[in-house]
Amino acid sequence: MNVSRQLFNLQEVDQELASNEQAYARISSQMGESKDVLDTRTKLEAETRQLEEITHTQHTIEWEIEDLTAKLSRFEQELYSGKTTSPKELTSLQHEIESLKNNRGKLEDKDLEIMESIEQSNATISELRSNLEKLETEWQEQQKRFTAELKDLERTISSLKGKRDTLASEVAPQVLTVYEELKKQKGTSVAKVEQGICRGCRISLPVNELQQVRSGSMVRCSSCGRILYLA
Repeated sequence: MNVSRQLFNLQEVDQELASNEQAYARISSQMGESKDVLDTRTKLEAETRQLEEITHTQHTIEWEIEDLTAKLSRFEQELYSGKTTSPKELTSLQHEIESLKNNRGKLEDKDLEIMESIEQSNATISELRSNLEKLETEWQEQQKRFTAELKDLERTISSLKGKRDTLASEVAPQVLTVYEELKKQKGTSVAKVEQGICRGCRISLPVNELQQVRSGSMVRCSSCGRILYLA
């Protein structure tokens, strides 16, 4: 096997190895909880905290309503008991009763608004919990699939590295150095020759270069500098 063929085979393994390593890195970056799961969980936690605050406010209002109702009952009993006969005191009691009723009415209206907010918040929480459960199930299935894919890639990468080591050991060190430098500079070190054209730079080869390639010698393209390989 001539040197250019050896290097071409090495390049094919290197390219396959790079492709698998990129796939491994891409899948690895997707491991862990997804943004959708985290965002939905954050929204659920925020909505739950808001519901707790609203519920606490409702309890406070209901206690205030109970307190006003108790006061109103006492004042009404006093008004209709007949014990108070002073016109001034009766007027004062009536004003106090009206004030208490007015305040209680406002609180009851506010309580109704809060009840609507609680109902809406419960509906939102229910929807978020359902979405979160669905997203977590999908995420768990995805993670299992990714884990299996990573294991397959690990085996493939290990096999390719072994194959690469074997191929590289068959190439002379100085030639391998040239190959590695070209790979760093150009991405690919070896270019196929097809119909007298270097497929690395797509320029026709001079006749003397083409003859050298055909003879099996290691030749570098005078245009792009890649090692030429005639299949």
